[in-house]
Amino acid sequence: MSGKRGNGEGSIYPYRNNSFAAYVWVSTPDGKRKRKYVYGKTREEVHDKWIKLHAEAKKGPVATRTPTVQQYLTYWLREVVKPDLKPKTYENYELLVRLFLVPGLGGKRLDKLSVRDVREWMNRAMEQCRCCARGVDADRSPEKRRCCAVGQCCRRRPSRRTVNDARAVLRSALTHAMTEELISKNAAGLVKVRAGRKQRREPWTVEEARTFLEAARGARDPLYPAYVLVLVLGFRRGEVLGLSWQDVDLEAGQITVGRQLQRISRRLVHDETKTEASTATLPLPQICVTALQLRRKTQQAARKAAGELWTDSDFVFTTRYGTPIEPRNFNRSFDARSAKARVRKIRLHDTRHTCGSLLAALDVHPRVAMQILRHSKIAITMEVYTHVPSDATRKALRKLGKHLGGPSSDQGQSP
Repeated sequence: MSGKRGNGEGSIYPYRNNSFAAYVWVSTPDGKRKRKYVYGKTREEVHDKWIKLHAEAKKGPVATRTPTVQQYLTYWLREVVKPDLKPKTYENYELLVRLFLVPGLGGKRLDKLSVRDVREWMNRAMEQCRCCARGVDADRSPEKRRCCAVGQCCRRRPSRRTVNDARAVLRSALTHAMTEELISKNAAGLVKVRAGRKQRREPWTVEEARTFLEAARGARDPLYPAYVLVLVLGFRRGEVLGLSWQDVDLEAGQITVGRQLQRISRRLVHDETKTEASTATLPLPQICVTALQLRRKTQQAARKAAGELWTDSDFVFTTRYGTPIEPRNFNRSFDARSAKARVRKIRLHDTRHTCGSLLAALDVHPRVAMQILRHSKIAITMEVYTHVPSDATRKALRKLGKHLGGPSSDQGQSP
């Protein structure tokens, strides 16, 4: 075929290896004017692409270079997620991107990512052992290898919920790419997924909670007041460890929850709570007042014993030297105390469900319980309320004040 340009085609021209190319001047998303090229084996093929490119240029900005999925996710995390979202959210997103999205889809061009690509990646991710995928076992010393490196796969596959979370992160990033006019559709959003089944949790009964607190109090555990706040008021771990004395008014009998302490990217961060619903001023039952009075005396004694080694801070719960308590160490202390009290081992976070069950059995109105538990939606509170199955349990939980606020909890001794 002759290399002569057709009438009005202007910028279509012969290219290497008997192919053709064309360009259109476009406005890029950053406001600059650049040439955008299209290529094809025949003039007709290039002409169709050229017409389509002209139409896109008339609609708005057109990207001249399309990044890969990995390149865009790196940019999105750095420029969008990190400045605008909570540090813990950024850490979770970065982990899912690094462990799942980049290895599975990172090399794909952003505008070429298809629904099939995302679906096939999800299927592979749920079937692939994480040790094998990351080479974890191979990085261990020879004497410690016990899995893939010795031909004995542990089959440590991610849960469906984890893969769905990674897909949700990708969907969020692609939505932002659409607002930047880099792509025209969200491939991750078009994939239909089955929700992961939630694991059923069995929170402590009131008798188990009473046994646990009595054991902690009897052993003079310095974290006993923290356990009281966790069980009676439903405090989260970060909220307990981030509590400051300026947030506690023992005379008025109230406490303000507004900040949390978390380990993020190898450093402790004292920041505001995740949502506005999590911030609240709550009334203090007498058992909480007594426990916090006990904590104040214990901390004063610890300060005196530490002397010059004491680190000044306003935290209610600290180590023997005044430094903040490491969140993971708080979990370890809770598990150890549970074992010593001979009660069922549950997750620390599950104590919030115990609190909800106590409130439900005491016939506290769901809207009031929602404020105490600081749930963002009433549906979450009502789900917690389903953990009180029988009248016998209700009668036991109505004795909360008597069981948890008895003489053994009101002693003023320092642990």
